[in-house]
Amino acid sequence: MAAAFLTHLAGDRIEVRSAGSAPAEHVNPAVVEAMAEVGIDIAAESPKVLTAEAVQASDVVITMGCGDACPYFPGKTYLDWKLDDPAGRGLAAVRPIRDAIRARVHGLVSELTAGGRG
Repeated sequence: MAAAFLTHLAGDRIEVRSAGSAPAEHVNPAVVEAMAEVGIDIAAESPKVLTAEAVQASDVVITMGCGDACPYFPGKTYLDWKLDDPAGRGLAAVRPIRDAIRARVHGLVSELTAGGRG
């Protein structure tokens, strides 16, 4: 959801990568539906495994509780967002998670694009 919001809000101003330390086989259908409710189609997306190369190629790394499973490289900006995991949850439970992610992404876009950085 965070990557979809970031792509939607920032367009080509920010390059977005999305991956997980233990990704599911498919995107939760409730997540797909919740994002569709706000006009973002992620139905064709598939979970990807987080690689050290993806982290190394990034300037800012947003984690959501992956702890030691996430590669660490000095000089990168790491932000760990404490959010409920939408895995296995229905639409009613996913909506507030979606809204919390959207709010954080709005702030991130503002921060990254301030002063011509993005």
